[in-house]
Amino acid sequence: MTLDEFLEACRRLADEAPARIALAASPAEFADVRTQLVGRKQGRLADLMTQLATLPPDARRDAGRAINDVKSTIEQLLDEREASVRAATRADGALDLSMPSRRRWKGSLHPVTLVIDEIAEIFRELGFTIALGPEAETEFYNFTALNFPADHPAMELHDTLYLGEDTLLRTHTSPVQVRTLQQYAPPVRILAPGNVYRRDFFDATHAPSFMQLEGLAIDEGISFVDLKATLSEFARRFYGSTRRVRFGPSYFPFVEPGAQMDVEVDLGDGKGVRWVEILGCGMVHPNVLSAAGVDSERYTGWAFGMGPARIAMSRHGIPDIRVLYDSDVRFLEQFAR
Repeated sequence: MTLDEFLEACRRLADEAPARIALAASPAEFADVRTQLVGRKQGRLADLMTQLATLPPDARRDAGRAINDVKSTIEQLLDEREASVRAATRADGALDLSMPSRRRWKGSLHPVTLVIDEIAEIFRELGFTIALGPEAETEFYNFTALNFPADHPAMELHDTLYLGEDTLLRTHTSPVQVRTLQQYAPPVRILAPGNVYRRDFFDATHAPSFMQLEGLAIDEGISFVDLKATLSEFARRFYGSTRRVRFGPSYFPFVEPGAQMDVEVDLGDGKGVRWVEILGCGMVHPNVLSAAGVDSERYTGWAFGMGPARIAMSRHGIPDIRVLYDSDVRFLEQFAR
C-alpha cells in the first residue's frame, strides 16, 4: 500500500464513521459499532494500524499523523453517542448499569445472642457445661420441685401461661436444674440458656417472652463463698476488672439464703456509673435437692439466674427492651464483627 492509498483509506473511514455511530440506538448496537470501528482485533482502525507497518519509512510519519486524527475524531463521536444512548435507555425504564449500587446491609448476630455466647464462654472456662430443657413444662418441674408453695402468686393465671391442666410455658429456666440433677449425679456445673414466658405487658423494661440464663453448681462442701467468688469473677471478666460488685439479700423460693448481685455500670444515659442489678442468686434450697433425688445432707450448691437482654441493655446503653425485638437492621448492623 502506498501513502496516498493509506491516506485515502483514512478519509473514507472518517467519512463513514459518523453515520454508522449515529445509527446505534441501543447499548447492544452501540457495542457492535464500537467493535467494528475501534476493536483491537477486528476493527477498521486496527486494520489500518497493521497496514502502517508496511509503508516506506519516510511515509510513516504523515500516515501516523493521519490515523491518529481519525482515531481521535471517532473516539470523541463514540463517547458522545454512548452518553445519549444511556440517557435514552434510562428514559425507557431499562436497567441503568452506570448507577452506583445500593449499600449492602451487614449481617450480625443479635446482641442478646452475643451476650449469651460471651457469658457461656466465661463459665465454660470455669468448668461449666451447657444444659437444655423443654419450654413446655409441667407444674412439678416449674413450681413444685423448686419449692414453690401451692398458693404462690406466680402460679396464678395472671402470671403464668398455661397450656393445659398440668402443663404450661416455663416461666424460668430453673426446671433445667431439677431435670439435670435427676439425670446426672453430682458434681454438677451447668449453664442453662433458653426462652421463658410470662404474662407481662410489653413495655420498655418487660416482655412476655425473653431469654434467661440459669447457672447451677452442686458438689460436696460448696458454700456461699464459692458463689460470691465465681459470680464476682464473671462480672470482672464481662464488665471489666475495675468494676465493683456487691451482694444484697433477696428472696426466691428455690434458694436459701437468696441474694441479688449489683454491678457498677455506665448505661450511657449521661448519668454516669451507678449500681445496676444484673442477677438473682443463692444457695440451692435443700427441698429442691431432695425433689431431684439428691442427698441434701451430703451435697450443697448454689444457683443464679439472669436476663441476657437486660445484660445487653446495660452493656450497650439500650434504653428500651423493645428495640431488641424489632429486627431493625439499622440497629442490628452496629453489632457486626
